[in-house]
Amino acid sequence: MENKIKVVELFAGVGGFRLGLEGWNKKSASSGYRDNFESPYKVVWSNQFEPSTKMQHASLVYEKRWDKESHCNQDIATVDVSSIPDHDLLVGGFPCQDYSVATTLKNSKGLIGKKGVLWWSIHKILTEKEVKPKYLFLENVDRLLISPSGQRGRDFAIILKSLNDLGYAVEWRVINAAEYGMPQRRRRIYILAYHCQTDIYNEIKDMTPNEWILEEGTLATAFPVTSEEVLFPTEFKLKGDMVEISENFNKNGTSGVFENTGMMINGIVTTVKTKAKHEGNYIIMKDIIQNGEVPDEFYIDEKDLDKWLYLKGAFTKIKKNKSGIEYKYSQGNMIFPDSLHKPSRTIITGEGGDSPSRFKHVIKDSKGYRRLTPIELERLNMFPDNHTKYEGVSDTKRAFFMGNALVVGVVERIGIALKQKNEYLHALQTN
Repeated sequence: MENKIKVVELFAGVGGFRLGLEGWNKKSASSGYRDNFESPYKVVWSNQFEPSTKMQHASLVYEKRWDKESHCNQDIATVDVSSIPDHDLLVGGFPCQDYSVATTLKNSKGLIGKKGVLWWSIHKILTEKEVKPKYLFLENVDRLLISPSGQRGRDFAIILKSLNDLGYAVEWRVINAAEYGMPQRRRRIYILAYHCQTDIYNEIKDMTPNEWILEEGTLATAFPVTSEEVLFPTEFKLKGDMVEISENFNKNGTSGVFENTGMMINGIVTTVKTKAKHEGNYIIMKDIIQNGEVPDEFYIDEKDLDKWLYLKGAFTKIKKNKSGIEYKYSQGNMIFPDSLHKPSRTIITGEGGDSPSRFKHVIKDSKGYRRLTPIELERLNMFPDNHTKYEGVSDTKRAFFMGNALVVGVVERIGIALKQKNEYLHALQTN
């Protein structure tokens, strides 16, 4: 444990971050859990709590796969920060909510949000911990960069400002896992933050933003990119305190100011649009499907095919906006069945169950049309087979877990890059 990077995992779900950082049974996700994986990371405390359900299924699965002693199944907002062990790395896929700022706390202890309570729980830990984590590694949906609709990018600006005030530099990237050879087209924003007392923070200070973003940064090392806008990145300073940003950032702006890649240090934001650069292999649907081992219940009855075809078809609806003005909302045809020769579409939380749906995956094999099994959904997120299998947990709930999860291979590659960056800088210091 002495040489391990100590990790706290928040909003843990069924443990995607932990699988990516620690591996499973000392095997790596990127090898399908076949190749040896020597991890420098060790999760010393984790938290998972689902407020909308009485039975805490995700937490039960997590405890079964790891342990109960270091796992907390309690609303994170009610957890005493002093009970959370000191750690080097704080990770979590926090939900996208409203991060607006309400008011200052008494005694100038900081700021709190109106609705985005889960982000402010992270902020509370960072504020109250005497020994602050050196690094943060967070995940969210990519619409965080353009939320809310009336102040495009305000929520992300509040997060950046709060981290800047706590002494962190930040880099981010929207990563589509399939563009780097992984089996699912899942776009998510990944955020890394480095405390001002770390070697990495000092390295960032000594570089131009473009050097870090496009060449030398942790994310650039893990997931190489190119950019046609390298000479003309967007640059601006986060002005005002968090209340001012909450009220005024990009007010009435019709477009966002944050591109899919960027960084912030000392309140200065640099952001640029990038494209993935991948020269390896790609995993497609046919590589992950089960053959000859699928229960009959996953096959669609021929008499129900018309319902599926109808829901997968094009449609136009008349909707009303907040002002009561009517407009046409149209969507095109969905591919039916899903192609086995491409990475899958994004898994959603409603993937489970046998009722016809526009968004559920349907493939065709030698026996007919069928839905995806829990094992196949796990493989699309690069989880071990049957990771979510647990007595009392339905296949529908297992599909829900995967709709909420992340692609483990993304976490693994970023974790390896962070480890390598640490080792490189440590070697420079000691030589």
